[in-house]
Amino acid sequence: MTTAFDPIVLGGKHLANRVVMAPMARSRAYGPGAEPTELMVTYYAQRASAGLIVSESIQPSPVGQGYPDTPGLHTPGQVRAWRTVTDAVHREGGVIFAQLMHAGRISHPNLLPDGLEPVGPSAVAANGQIYTHEGRKDLAAPRELSEGEIRQTVADFADSARKAIEAGFDGVELHGANGYLIHQFLAPNSNRRTDAWGGDAEGRMRFAIEVVTGVAEAIGSDRVGLRISPGNPFNDMSEDNLGEVYGALLERLAGLDLAYLHLMEGPDRDLTAHLRKAWPGTFILNPFTHPDPTGPDALRLIEDGSADMVAYGALFLANPDLPRRLLSGGPFNTPDPATFYGGDHRGYTDYPALTA
Repeated sequence: MTTAFDPIVLGGKHLANRVVMAPMARSRAYGPGAEPTELMVTYYAQRASAGLIVSESIQPSPVGQGYPDTPGLHTPGQVRAWRTVTDAVHREGGVIFAQLMHAGRISHPNLLPDGLEPVGPSAVAANGQIYTHEGRKDLAAPRELSEGEIRQTVADFADSARKAIEAGFDGVELHGANGYLIHQFLAPNSNRRTDAWGGDAEGRMRFAIEVVTGVAEAIGSDRVGLRISPGNPFNDMSEDNLGEVYGALLERLAGLDLAYLHLMEGPDRDLTAHLRKAWPGTFILNPFTHPDPTGPDALRLIEDGSADMVAYGALFLANPDLPRRLLSGGPFNTPDPATFYGGDHRGYTDYPALTA
């Protein structure tokens, strides 16, 4: 029986275990350059015992930013700063992928430089508000991307992926979940286009396929993962025919031989089983445990074959040595939601390890 503590080969990298540190926005890339800080170096190095670290969301272009103080990967300075993070993780024996995320319509002009405005597949606003340095603001209708701008956005993802490899990342994860740009193209309520980038499911899948293919061609498919969250209503998303649409998407991507598929699961475990069967490669599962964070019981999903690896979010945030704690059955530090986003070292790098 395979367990979470057995090694696995992922994209040519030998991972020590099958426990994944899920991508988690922490909003601590302070300063005008949107660059990682020394505090972020410490944070990631502390968690290098994960089989795989997936970084917080990183915008591949200035217009891709959706929240305050999130880091980018589109300038030479950002490449240099991220290199200090990846070097520190590698010194501790870890493997780290960069999650590239374009926020699309989930943004605000106050968050964007040089007079930029949020963009999306269609000029359809999401219901809700977003936090800015000036407080919470209503989400406004994005500007619809032109055909040329769509192609430029695909190129931006590929260029950012090249910069991620230059910065020392072992690969990239493309964020196609949680209502951000790739997901916005997939969903009919946010993509109302009638051209080749919208309309039926085939058209709505096109952007995701082009981004994944472009990035795979840029850095090698064995260095590329994709995260999806079928049916997740977060950020005002609405989808139907999930098994059909996402099954077709995975069928189109299966031949690329990607490093992995990362599923952020909803309450439908049957859909998970369907997508697991449809995907021929490594399958990472961020299981649905709402309202509780993913806990030790999720390890059985590897033992019963539901997944090859399991991703932990909040529990990894609070327990820098999480694989060791899972192996020993605890104890576990309790995450402090008040320190999840922004702030200093408190609730970030001061959670104690067992050795302390």
